[in-house]
Amino acid sequence: MTQRNYRKEYDNYHSKPEQRENRSSRNKARRKLAKHGYELKGKDVDHKDGNPRNNSRSNLRIQSPSTNRARNK
Repeated sequence: MTQRNYRKEYDNYHSKPEQRENRSSRNKARRKLAKHGYELKGKDVDHKDGNPRNNSRSNLRIQSPSTNRARNK
């Protein structure tokens, strides 16, 4: 099995401006729900419409990591 090259993966995907913006927006969604008193430890914040930049409260829900990742395939 070949070793995973994390540096290359970051350079080719995670450092792109669009992905950085999406990650920032996901973090904002998590902070938004935490601010409203939701317990997020061990949970994922799911965007119902699949758009990580749509952080309206009606578009956010809390799910277990396995449910969220199974849904987003």
